[in-house]
Amino acid sequence: MKVLEAISTIAGKYFAVWVICIAVIAFIAPTPFLIFGGYITILLGIVMFGMGLTLKAVDFKLILTNPIPVIIGVCAQFIIMPLSAYLIAYIMNLPAELAAGLVLLGCVPGGTASNVMVYLAKGNVPLSITMTSFSTLLAPIATPSLLLLLAGKWMPVDPMAMFLSIIQVIIIPIILGIFIRKFLPRVVEKSITVIPLISVVAIIIIVSAVVAGNAHSLATAGFLVFIAVMLHNAFGLLLGYFTALALKLDESNRRAISIEVGMQNSGLGVALATAHFGPLAALPSVLGAVWHNISGPIIATYWSKKPADKIQTANAPLDKSEGKANIQ
Repeated sequence: MKVLEAISTIAGKYFAVWVICIAVIAFIAPTPFLIFGGYITILLGIVMFGMGLTLKAVDFKLILTNPIPVIIGVCAQFIIMPLSAYLIAYIMNLPAELAAGLVLLGCVPGGTASNVMVYLAKGNVPLSITMTSFSTLLAPIATPSLLLLLAGKWMPVDPMAMFLSIIQVIIIPIILGIFIRKFLPRVVEKSITVIPLISVVAIIIIVSAVVAGNAHSLATAGFLVFIAVMLHNAFGLLLGYFTALALKLDESNRRAISIEVGMQNSGLGVALATAHFGPLAALPSVLGAVWHNISGPIIATYWSKKPADKIQTANAPLDKSEGKANIQ
């Protein structure tokens, strides 16, 4: 078990490297990876089951005790990312399937990797976990509704079919994981450190399958889509931060909301795109899985060198009677 724990730690730490490597290999030699194409939905279900095993009631406590940052963050997630994806696809005049895929990437909830990035960035980790969990639970309603509103310009959207897909792939595995954690806590606690390894392997296989199945499309349109995904991610990180700033949240909350808004559940985007739009529409989510795990560590490393409490003190309101920062 200790060996598996060590491997799991390494797998999680260098996740972005593994994703990039497997994407390059699958692009150069796609044939061996094509066999995994039919297992994308099952693999994502495994990732979500792992998420369910890690969830506790306390992860939703903030919704009741301090709901304002959660509401701001989740609203920003489902407003900024879908609208920015729509505008980027429209301005760049992306082909219909790629445009719908980018909008889909913008409409999925936050990804679990964001929780680690927020921790490294010295942000509000409980807020990050709550946002991820809450936005994921809202996804069956929010994602199909937003897609119907925004992506219908490019591709037909069946919201009921997508609703059922999200329930099957996301909600049921998460609920199953929560129940198993509740009734078999000792078993879960012994195996919890291995869960990141399982999730990393599953996501790597998903990425390899979609890259292999779209190697030709990547060669012709990959650069254009990558630019679109980079812009989309940048809008999420920047607008998420400045939304929290404008609404006067403290620095640790700004960082959490920024990263949560900017990093999407790319695996869900891949599964939904493949099932409902076509393999080409999965490209933005595949490239998102790669880029989000590059930009996330970069911004987390930058913020890790700037303690949130010092920044908050520097931004504290001036005490008029003393003419200096009022430190509470």
